[in-house]
Amino acid sequence: MKALCWMGKNDVQMVDTPKPKVIEPRDVILKVTGSTVCGSDLHLLHGSVVEMQKGDILGHEFCGIVDDMGAEVKGLEKGQRVVASFQIACGDCYYCAKKLSSQCEKTNSNTIEKGMYGGNTAGMFGYSHFTGGFAGGQAEYVRVPLGDVNLLKLPDDVPDEKGLYLSDVVATSWNCVVDTGVQEGDVVAIWGAGPIGQMCADFSFMNGAKRVIMIDQNWRLDFVKSKYPKVELVDFSKLSNTKGVVNRLKEMVDGRGPDVALECVAGEYPKSIAHKLEMAAGLETDSPEILNEMIESVRNYGRVGITGVYVGYTNHFNIGSLMERGIRFIGNGQAPVHLYWEDLLKKIQKGEIDPLKMVTHRVRVEDLDKVYAKFDKREDGMQKVYVQTRFSAPPCEGSPGLTTY
Repeated sequence: MKALCWMGKNDVQMVDTPKPKVIEPRDVILKVTGSTVCGSDLHLLHGSVVEMQKGDILGHEFCGIVDDMGAEVKGLEKGQRVVASFQIACGDCYYCAKKLSSQCEKTNSNTIEKGMYGGNTAGMFGYSHFTGGFAGGQAEYVRVPLGDVNLLKLPDDVPDEKGLYLSDVVATSWNCVVDTGVQEGDVVAIWGAGPIGQMCADFSFMNGAKRVIMIDQNWRLDFVKSKYPKVELVDFSKLSNTKGVVNRLKEMVDGRGPDVALECVAGEYPKSIAHKLEMAAGLETDSPEILNEMIESVRNYGRVGITGVYVGYTNHFNIGSLMERGIRFIGNGQAPVHLYWEDLLKKIQKGEIDPLKMVTHRVRVEDLDKVYAKFDKREDGMQKVYVQTRFSAPPCEGSPGLTTY
């Protein structure tokens, strides 16, 4: 089968590799009909996530058709359309019993993660051996462990192009908004105009926010303006690097600042020379600059939610402002997909959520190495892609046309 493999820092390649087989009695083998490239995949491309190994198959968001399964799988049949959770849950541990599946205690025993974080999180597809070393779904086939827990059936009225994003981006965005406590009348500021930020804007309004302000730059904000006209925009590239964003947000919101700040970027992207040097020297893994902007921007007793990926340690974090002004600082964690995906599927069926709003490109799996290069450079206006395989159905209404590279 064809699969996209990580071959080293900034090097991904399409390879021919053996089709996966059933290993455990609750395994399910999927024919992949859709996958995508996520902004967090770029952290792997750049080598920012530890424990990557040459030949690892990438891709943590995918849907497909049940092709084969182990003898103990319940509730699934060959030929069924399903979407996979990006995290792998056991279904019966302390956290899984509460549907907090991203913190499953049994699917990732990596000792480095436990040492860094003080505990393990769930295994993840295609996201390094730090999260269990499971092969991902940017391929023609994928093995899903504990398939009867980690697959959700897709009804006929939900095409793959919409159901796919239940795997991660829809659930992650919903979790960011509800876990941070966005409520009626809030003014919400969102750092990052990518797919997560866009869906957080939608979900903030859905949960009663009266205003949403998005911070990013250039064409990414132009895309948001065309799709989400109610969202107010701040282009940080036109402001000073010191307190420009903080001052602008204070000006926009009664001199106090927003009620809520949502981080939908990541710690990998430093702005200042100082933090670029510290990261290059290995003195920190993540820049605190966006976090500090958020803490300083929100009103006293405001809420800050972190959904963008932060891997390890950071310097010059403004803990003084956090404590003295009573800021609620919330690590949203990897979204517990199993807690939300059934309700979110119903919202898609009712037309309350349209994941296709954020999708700019439809591409072929065999072009993924080229897609990564363009996505990394933000070329061709690429935001969110739908990756088709030879098993995919024809495009649904509203899906972008196929782009080949």
